[in-house]
Amino acid sequence: MIRVGIMGGSFDPVHSGHLCIAKEAAEQLGLDEVLFIPANRSYNKDPGENTQPEERLDMLRLAVEGDPFFRVCTAEIERGGTTYTVDTLREFKETWGKDRELVFILGADSFLTLEKWREPEELFRLCRFAVVSRPGFDDDGLEERIIKAEEKYDTVIYRFSSPGLDISSTDIRKRISDGRSFRYFMPEGVWKYITDNDLYGFRPEFYPEAAVYIEKLERELKPSRFRHTLGVAGEARKLARVYSEDPHKAYTAGLLHDCAKNFDREKTFELCRRYGVELDEVLKAQPDLIHSFLGAETARAEYGVKDGDILNAIKYHTTGHGGGMSRLEMIIYLSDMIEPNRAYFKGLDKIRKLAYYDLESAMEEALEQTISFNREKGRLIHPLSSGAYSYFKELNRRKPIEQRKDFTGSKSGS
Repeated sequence: MIRVGIMGGSFDPVHSGHLCIAKEAAEQLGLDEVLFIPANRSYNKDPGENTQPEERLDMLRLAVEGDPFFRVCTAEIERGGTTYTVDTLREFKETWGKDRELVFILGADSFLTLEKWREPEELFRLCRFAVVSRPGFDDDGLEERIIKAEEKYDTVIYRFSSPGLDISSTDIRKRISDGRSFRYFMPEGVWKYITDNDLYGFRPEFYPEAAVYIEKLERELKPSRFRHTLGVAGEARKLARVYSEDPHKAYTAGLLHDCAKNFDREKTFELCRRYGVELDEVLKAQPDLIHSFLGAETARAEYGVKDGDILNAIKYHTTGHGGGMSRLEMIIYLSDMIEPNRAYFKGLDKIRKLAYYDLESAMEEALEQTISFNREKGRLIHPLSSGAYSYFKELNRRKPIEQRKDFTGSKSGS
């Protein structure tokens, strides 16, 4: 007979304690597999406290990925409504008959409330229970309660031990909402999912490195520039999600894109010499353009950024370039133009709309507007900007008609 372990609950979020208990149960009780069954809506939970079932399901799948003993079961989410364990166990019994022994895994605190669950007698008929004590839980009286339940329901209740991981989903949610570290309470994929999707009150500035960057930037930038910086970082993060780029990288590049903006002219040239930033004739004539090139080196030297994608996104956020810009480079260039605090200019709404549908077309429009504006002001156009505009204009011209969009975000010809 196949022995199937069952772990039910909200998993809001799943964490390393869940996985550790499941693994110990599988090894100590000889289980062939463990099913994680996220509740659609637990009967004893406030619906407002939970994330969406689909989000908890995604996190569970990331958590068990690669473990041959673990599977995620969607039965309760697919059934919808309020979740009752007895309904799920009946469904399994009807499907599997006597081919599988069901072993429901739960903590000692949950076991002590078991007789308050719906149809407790039926629960004991449908499965065996396996009880593990949580760290810090007072075990006094637990063994006596187990023995009484075995006698009352004519069953055998398994006991097993697990390493002391004093973790709870409630505590993790509180840590996240308080801005405290929670990175090592769960698998990396789950942590990244929470941070990428801003779950449980998470805010991007809670990244340990981001908090350091923000503190330093707030000291060194003028208030208006600092406000712009936060706007660019937030916009870049949103665009990164749309285009499946790393939102952490986008947020970091957005935060640091103007990190060299407030240097006076003397310090700007001094730092260029120190960091080996080469200045062409356009940069010498128009020092306001230097900050993006110097910013990349400042981010490397003073903020400890080593990621080449981030550094290049900072370097080219003012000029662009015609060598085939990366998505992250385009995202930072556009975010600098369309962030919510940006003063209105003609064409801004078009670029904002287009940025969320077609990066390359948005870049062509943005570069055209920038070049036209600077020519009207009598400024020199950097060759990198001219090259970038020509590149994107030709790239978009070659796109199949079904891939091209007008500046309202609609497909051309539709």
